[in-house]
Amino acid sequence: MTPLPRLGQDELVDAVLAIAERDPSIARVLREICGLDGAVRASALDLVGVHLRIHSAAGDVLDCVAALKRDDVARRIAERLGPA
Repeated sequence: MTPLPRLGQDELVDAVLAIAERDPSIARVLREICGLDGAVRASALDLVGVHLRIHSAAGDVLDCVAALKRDDVARRIAERLGPA
């Protein structure tokens, strides 16, 4: 099986937002995550990442979690999602 290509930051944000547009529960969680203080968000996502690695999550899922730790990515997602 051929591995999927890694997404760039813009494509990752677009993919996350496309999924959030289709599922309001994901949009709600993303708003909460992206609204956290950077240090709190990073710590929480570290725990999520550990849990996902234990359950052998796909690399693109782990990439998404890692990207959400970045302030610029979280800010872009929050801005595009808008208020609840």
